[in-house]
Amino acid sequence: MKRGNKVGDSGRKSNADWMALLPPSLTAMPLKHLAVPGSHDSFTFWVDVTAPVGPDQMAIVKHLAFIFRLLAKKVMKKWSMTQNLTFREQLEAGIRYFDLRVSSKPGEPGCEIYFIHGLFGHKVCNGLNDIDAFLSDHPKEVVFLDFNHHYAMSKDHHRYLITMLQEVFGPKLCKACMVEDITLDYLWENKYQVIVFYHHPSANNCAFLWPGSKIPAPWANTTDACKLIQFLETTLSERAQHGSFHVSQAILTPRVKTVVRGLIKGLRKHLVERNLPTIMTWVEAQRPGANGVNIITSDFVDLVDFANTVIKLNKLLLPDRAIT
Repeated sequence: MKRGNKVGDSGRKSNADWMALLPPSLTAMPLKHLAVPGSHDSFTFWVDVTAPVGPDQMAIVKHLAFIFRLLAKKVMKKWSMTQNLTFREQLEAGIRYFDLRVSSKPGEPGCEIYFIHGLFGHKVCNGLNDIDAFLSDHPKEVVFLDFNHHYAMSKDHHRYLITMLQEVFGPKLCKACMVEDITLDYLWENKYQVIVFYHHPSANNCAFLWPGSKIPAPWANTTDACKLIQFLETTLSERAQHGSFHVSQAILTPRVKTVVRGLIKGLRKHLVERNLPTIMTWVEAQRPGANGVNIITSDFVDLVDFANTVIKLNKLLLPDRAIT
């Protein structure tokens, strides 16, 4: 698939097997202590401007989209898309955590489920199969799939999605257990490669679905990079008490007035690109570990060397680094 020009993309090495290449001292460490790169709204590399506006949007947005039709959706696309890379490309770059929002299409017969962020994306089954194909090619890589928003989904829809997860990943699915017990060594020994978090009561009686409480992802909800950094620091200082994985969402969130001011430019050009240097300076200064960062997510992970920067933080956990 052809891509547009990307900042700093030339010559960037593949991180397709970065977990497999970690030293034994790190693969024996709880996974919640390692630094793991993730993407925000991971599936938004493609959205469908011909489909109806999603049920995750306010009534006024749906009304405007109905009036202005394709024009409105083209503007929405610029604010709905937060990634350029496909799942496969993200995985090859080193991304191992995926932020997933899903929905049925109201009025559509059957139980098909789609990714959604304002506009509908690909069918979930297609995305999961792409991820599974990568994992089969890279048997020591592990992914976090975080299904944290569900829209317009009945019991039948949830049953369909949960069955789909079983059928696609099968024995690769890691059963829910104590977070402290999850190391790469443990996962490799059991041939587990997928940890699924499912923020809905439908997960309660399913052994391979982890509750959302095991992966808190505090949200700053700000357009101010300095306020975002302050929020990330505060929530990191509180993470130890939860005994869980932890997501630091290094993202800015547009408000209505932000969208109005940058209507034509879109999220990437109006908000993300000019604030990335500040955000990346914070990322580079982090340290993983019991009281440090675990999973860090970003918009447009290809604009800077995001994944590699996060992965390199794990070197700070090596014994020789602890002494210096």
